[in-house]
Amino acid sequence: MSRSASLESGAATTPLPHHGIPFREAVRVWARIAALSFGGPAGQIALMHRVLVEEKRWIGESRFLHALNFCMLLPGPEAQQLATYIGWLLHRTKGGLVAGGLFILPGAVAILALSIVYAAFGTVPAIAALFFGLKAAVLAIVLQAVARIGARALRDRVMFAIAAVAFVLIFALNVPFPLIVLGAGIVGYLGGRAGHPAFLPQGGHGSAKGGAVLADVDSALGESVPAHARPNAAWSLRVGAVFAALWLVPVAALLLLLGPEHVFSEIAVFFSKMAVVTFGGAYAVLAYVAQAAVDTYGWLKPGEMLDGLGLAETTPGPLIMVTQFVGFLGAFRMPGDLNPYLAGALGGLLTTWVTFTPCFLWIFLGAPYVEALRGNKPVAGALAAITAAVVGVILNLAVWFALHTLFRERREVSLPFGALDLPVLSSLNWVAAGLTVAAVFAVFRLKVGIVPLLAACSAAGLVSFLVTGSPG
Repeated sequence: MSRSASLESGAATTPLPHHGIPFREAVRVWARIAALSFGGPAGQIALMHRVLVEEKRWIGESRFLHALNFCMLLPGPEAQQLATYIGWLLHRTKGGLVAGGLFILPGAVAILALSIVYAAFGTVPAIAALFFGLKAAVLAIVLQAVARIGARALRDRVMFAIAAVAFVLIFALNVPFPLIVLGAGIVGYLGGRAGHPAFLPQGGHGSAKGGAVLADVDSALGESVPAHARPNAAWSLRVGAVFAALWLVPVAALLLLLGPEHVFSEIAVFFSKMAVVTFGGAYAVLAYVAQAAVDTYGWLKPGEMLDGLGLAETTPGPLIMVTQFVGFLGAFRMPGDLNPYLAGALGGLLTTWVTFTPCFLWIFLGAPYVEALRGNKPVAGALAAITAAVVGVILNLAVWFALHTLFRERREVSLPFGALDLPVLSSLNWVAAGLTVAAVFAVFRLKVGIVPLLAACSAAGLVSFLVTGSPG
């Protein structure tokens, strides 16, 4: 039996899917989604919902939201994992690999090219001015993500309270995000088990145009659990062993051959840890990565993480692809005997490998059991509460961005159980503030798209440089 066949859920042969969706058509649809997946996880999830639920009617509303809440629970990029999950539901393991892989590929190629350009020209004042303008657009986009995800997740006072507590815990008390996720999950599980209305599954948010919700039974996939999606311990062990080896063997080889202090080893170990302990996607993980990359490893300068996120915003695919930019710069600045650009390319691709390979592992291991729990009220309550907590964490990131984008200086204020990083008001960058206000108005009031917004803000940064002579 071939490896691809052995990875299927206990089946010796690959039967035709009962839903009648040809695999080649699915590949074309996933390629279309990958090419259009701009705007961060909120926009990407909305795109998948529009294409898969509303247009193609391949999967029902309830099942889509159940899968989304599970992916919110996992470490890593929820939109990419959602694509992997649905691809697996529709066409088994090969469907998950194609859907998740295509979601990554365009962004990985684009970020590699943009990282090379940034390394070559990023310190040129005119280029720095472009990135200065880009930061205002990024802040507006993060605020939009808070609004979009919040509109879906914060449907009552209880969910608002969970989001607020999560924000205070991570912003003021520096509580690790995994503990926040665990606490929210426990609260949601107990609330769902008690039958509290706030934690009960909802009927769905309807179509983007306010039309009728597509019931699972009316979708191509149907309401029942496909045979390959049922729990199978033997299959789980096989797929777990394969993906764990693909992930960890290269990390172990780098440690043995290069030693733990080599930049490639540090990249492999750090981003492998990130893949395990960081939740909530790119927005939630960015502050954690920025702190380690700047303060611990010295891979980046303080403002460069925002530049990297701006690059990721201009490309399709997961925003967590910004980690490839981090890995590129880290290896570029510590190339050893290699050409700096070759070292950067290898560092960036290594980062992407150890960041995303675990994502397939989490989905293929957990999805069959999550499908079996579909409709379980305590589990649905836990997933809903975790999604609400993620909103609070993304709000924390928006505040973090604002502090670093709008103010040149900050000060730390000690609290009994933590510390607050507050701005020095006299250090307000008026140009950055004006650009940010304009970007927020364009996003929320004028509904300007992601690419025009980024282009306009970059151009405004360049104009500011030509007028003032300062890149920011």
